[in-house]
Amino acid sequence: MRFWKRLVFIAAMAVGAPAAQAGSLQILTGGTSGVYYPVGLALQEIFERELPALDFKVLSTQATVENLNMLQRGEGLLALAQGDILAEAQAGNPEAGFPSSRTNIRLVGAAYPNFIHVIAHRDGRIDTFDDLAGKRVSVGPSRSGNELNARALLGAAGLSYADLLQVEFLHYGDSVDLFLKGELDAVIISAGLGVAAVHEASKGADIRIVPVDRAIVEVHSQMFFPIEIPAESYRGQDESVATAALNNFFVTTSEAPDDLVYGITKAIFENLAEIGEAHSAAAVISREAALAARPIEVHPGALRYFREHGLTD
Repeated sequence: MRFWKRLVFIAAMAVGAPAAQAGSLQILTGGTSGVYYPVGLALQEIFERELPALDFKVLSTQATVENLNMLQRGEGLLALAQGDILAEAQAGNPEAGFPSSRTNIRLVGAAYPNFIHVIAHRDGRIDTFDDLAGKRVSVGPSRSGNELNARALLGAAGLSYADLLQVEFLHYGDSVDLFLKGELDAVIISAGLGVAAVHEASKGADIRIVPVDRAIVEVHSQMFFPIEIPAESYRGQDESVATAALNNFFVTTSEAPDDLVYGITKAIFENLAEIGEAHSAAAVISREAALAARPIEVHPGALRYFREHGLTD
């Protein structure tokens, strides 16, 4: 708490004031081969240019669940998080990694959608999602947003981990390494379109992106929506592939000063072209759509920015 009280003063300093003396403000992202991380690096550059009185640091994490738990403890300023997991955090679902309600999390605005990528070896006889039964599959770090997505979709298809020959709980990069060595049959990756891990897999092997049928997606319609991975998004992908998607959001902590959150919100949504250059998945972020969905309460600092642009009720 004392950390944030010091920031109230620092955030009010004039632009061009000396660097913050309260320590670096952490931007919580995900694995380095995902999309959160390069977006976080772009945000760091933007924030340090637009808010020169402050010092920012990008932290690679296990993504959504860890990010939200860190924000709850006051260990970060801004994070990227999946919308479905935000609801689990607010409810305090122990199965999702939240033993109690995460009451300190506040919304800044919508980011970009995650696409569910199910990658398999083209000659591995995995043509449909149901074919994952009896196979060696990596589902993402335990209780990460990726793993919770994988678990939900497997359940919707009538499968559980017990139906798989082998289950690995690995980051994207480690999953792809084992996949390319032939030690995994498939990897489930929930990430923005064009994620580096899938590109890496497609360069090192002849892969198939396995479709996720609409019927499976609609079992969890409150979590996912049907979408297609456009043709030629990845090497060797000649046709579009049906799959599931869900929204990502920028989030912060209720303890962050209003002026500071106003400043970072303005910096994000007035530099969208630069963020889009960091990763193609982020090119769809829009100020107009930032508050179209509000899975949790909006931070007053962010609300002030969008109100100035006539984008609130």
